[in-house]
Amino acid sequence: MQFLEKLAEIEKKYEELTAQLGDAEVLADPSRYQKAAKALAELSEIVEKYRQWKEIRKALADTKALIEESSSDPALKALAQEELAQLENRQEAAEAELKVLILPKDPNDEKNVVLEIRAGTGGDEASLFAQEVFRMYSRYAESQGWRVEVLSTSVSGIGGLKEVIALVEGRRVYSKLKFESGVHRVQRVPATEQQGRIHTSAVTVAVLPEAEEVEVAIDPKDIRVDTFCSSGPGGQSVNTTYSAVRITHSPTGIVVSCQDEKSQIKNRAKAMRVLRSRLHEVKRQEQQKQITEERRAQIGTGDRSEKIRTYNFPQNRVTDHRIGLTLHQLDRVMDGRLDEIIEALIATYEAEKLKQATVAA
Repeated sequence: MQFLEKLAEIEKKYEELTAQLGDAEVLADPSRYQKAAKALAELSEIVEKYRQWKEIRKALADTKALIEESSSDPALKALAQEELAQLENRQEAAEAELKVLILPKDPNDEKNVVLEIRAGTGGDEASLFAQEVFRMYSRYAESQGWRVEVLSTSVSGIGGLKEVIALVEGRRVYSKLKFESGVHRVQRVPATEQQGRIHTSAVTVAVLPEAEEVEVAIDPKDIRVDTFCSSGPGGQSVNTTYSAVRITHSPTGIVVSCQDEKSQIKNRAKAMRVLRSRLHEVKRQEQQKQITEERRAQIGTGDRSEKIRTYNFPQNRVTDHRIGLTLHQLDRVMDGRLDEIIEALIATYEAEKLKQATVAA
């Protein structure tokens, strides 16, 4: 069976890497050692589950033999048959896990992300919801042990967020957040509504894998850097010195601004990180042959009709329209408890990949 052959090859590679880590030459070469250790870590979960599966298979064979030998002892045979049923269920579950584990990995899954949230349809109410959505992701990041660094913000007149761009750093950030890109719709009674009518607003979310400098080369000739006085809170030095930075990438027309730091150097460094990630996303979409405007495939225009998820406050309900999941726990979700939604999205994606892999085979 091709499935078992692949698992056997992975186990063989795992054993070879284990041997390499004990080799004197590899130990003396930090680069080789680090490369081998990383490759070993990537295979460890698969090999561990494969070895568990082999143990279950052996136990199944032993139990079947016991059933044949205990034909004259009904009580022992019944116990063995019960054990056999349990082992068959365990074997089936282990095989299902293994089929998912050996699927091709998204090369961006281990990366940090640049998270962009913008107020869309709905005016001031949309900016207030954008602020709450950012808080939701910040709380979720905290629960995962990730670090959130704000790169740029634009505050609305009533204290909401017209836009916020943040770097989220940690273990496997992109793998968890990559399905959050799209339009998030909110239905609720705004604080400013006198008649108690429910309004509908929307915010856009884009999740971009952070690009390393070696992945995206930016020619200095292709960018124009402008400086200007920052606006908003921050004290006299923020508002009167030319610390804010705007970078324009001429070939793509991408514009990135950053003004949160008092230092022009720091603002420029943050803006370059955002620009690099946006260019990486353009490159990634081109590789996937998705001919669209930069980031439109992720966030669209911000119109309510392009929603991926709806947050209904009167009914304490959140619905993800892509997978048909509805939870009556909106208060928990807005507090950053996104695990159930994110895990359901990942499971659906993996099931689809498995289906495609089965058809291809």
